[in-house]
Amino acid sequence: MTETIYKYQDVGRNYQKDLLGKWYKDLSTANEKKEPVAYLFISGNISELLEVFGFHLVYPEVNALQCGVRKVAGDFILKAEDTGYSPDVCGYVKNDIGLIINNNVGPFGKMPKPDLLLCTYSGCNTYIKWFEALAKFYDAPLFMLDVPYMWNGNIDADSIRYLTRQFSELIPLCEKISGKKFSMERLQEILGLSRKAEDLWVEILESSKRIPSPFDAFFEAVFFMAPIYVMRGKKECVDYYKMALEEIKERIAHQIGPVPKERFRVVMEGPPPWPHFRNFWELFKKWGVCCVGSTYSKVGGIWDLPLQGDVPSDKCFRHDPERPFETIAEYALNCYTNWSWDMRVRMMEKYLKDYLADGLVIHSVKSCRAFSVGQADVREYFSKKLNMPTLFIESDLADPRYFSEAQLKNRIDAFFESLAHKRGA
Repeated sequence: MTETIYKYQDVGRNYQKDLLGKWYKDLSTANEKKEPVAYLFISGNISELLEVFGFHLVYPEVNALQCGVRKVAGDFILKAEDTGYSPDVCGYVKNDIGLIINNNVGPFGKMPKPDLLLCTYSGCNTYIKWFEALAKFYDAPLFMLDVPYMWNGNIDADSIRYLTRQFSELIPLCEKISGKKFSMERLQEILGLSRKAEDLWVEILESSKRIPSPFDAFFEAVFFMAPIYVMRGKKECVDYYKMALEEIKERIAHQIGPVPKERFRVVMEGPPPWPHFRNFWELFKKWGVCCVGSTYSKVGGIWDLPLQGDVPSDKCFRHDPERPFETIAEYALNCYTNWSWDMRVRMMEKYLKDYLADGLVIHSVKSCRAFSVGQADVREYFSKKLNMPTLFIESDLADPRYFSEAQLKNRIDAFFESLAHKRGA
């Protein structure tokens, strides 16, 4: 039985490991082979358009979290601070600058220099200054894709037109750098693959509605979501999510979950502390906590919730090959960091209700303003107005110096002791 239970788990994880390993290996040789390289961000990225021209895609945030998980981010951050970067600057940015100072060599190999820097401004103003700095370091062309901020939950026709007109400027630049002509047929093929992966990913996310949940929508989702953000539009990405979904189905069939016995269900707001990820997870595991919903897993795009109304998830946003430019523009607009706080709060409310959660956990990150600004008000809203148990904790997503395990343990233990006491009463 054990062999059957873990059949898809082993296959899926090995496939992802090989997939990401090949991705990094291809990046390390791109400059030597004179193949075009583009840097862009995860949030609201328009990777499908760049895929048409054969660009190798580099995501600095992914490199930063990899450095955090492998416990070298602290050294890179100090290198950046030695050159004059403030301790208050985003840990991801300083990790990236430190990586450059280290000749672009990290725990994943050597990163190629970019032929194009594509900055998609989706809610985080740090992105702009980050890529301006990279443009100086690499002496590479910088294209700023200005994405309107989502204030009220409406994607209007003017915003779509504004973005698609920018694509008409970007495409000739991509043709010049890559030496390849734009192909609408190829773009539609890529978008069709993106749509298939998105359908599968939503099915995995919504498995957390089951009690007990077979899937942790935060601590596991941060790894499960990697292919859909860095390899969307590829057949290998679709194949991975088919295997990942089979693993979830196996877990359901054999009543296997991310914790031995689920005691508490929570929704998590904010990114994880990558340098101490395992220890952070253990602080929750000991209480039998499963995260059944998270906002961080939507940092790149949102497929399971509508902007307005109550629409089934399979009718929510998907890339549409029949409307190629418009759908890419919609995706750039519809990511979590580009949503207003009113919209983000609505997301958390819906997750708490639909996934039958016992409480909300807010992990506030010191150096990430896009996530942290407004979180104290969110805590007040949920704890006082909605009477929802809410835990507020702080550390950093990349800088290991801001992680105090003893302090976090005290607050987490006190929170779940209180929940257990209320449940018993």
